Amino acid sequence: MPLGTTIHNIEITLGKGGQLAREVGAVAKLIAKEGKSVTLKLHYGEVRLIPKNCSATVGQVGNVGVNQNRLGRTGSKCWLGKRHTIPMGVVRGGPQLVGKKKPATPWGYPALGRRSRKRNKYSDNLILHCRSK
Repeated sequence: MPLGTTIHNIEITLGKGGQLAREVGAVAKLIAKEGKSVTLKLHYGEVRLIPKNCSATVGQVGNVGVNQNRLGRTGSKCWLGKRHTIPMGVVRGGPQLVGKKKPATPWGYPALGRRSRKRNKYSDNLILHCRSK
């Protein structure tokens, strides 16, 4: 593929299937080719190395405007076959969180803002530039 190509559904390891840039409207850009690896700029700002022999699909993921349509009334979502959702406060314990500093899971672990990535993950050396917050 030529440099500057927009791609999606990218494999990280050969034969494992697409794992990157799969959500609605996602796209990654091919920046450079060096030896056996390719440098990609992902849609959330991260720059990372991927092996050259991994597969990807050219173009952008479709259905970009899916979140922009207004359903208008309560029953419209029901007609589409989607069930109602529970407010996040109820899921995280509801009124029991009053007086606590941070929201927690029912088991007492932090629910929001806790980092879930391992400290010394094997792919840390493949990430050239982390996303900016």
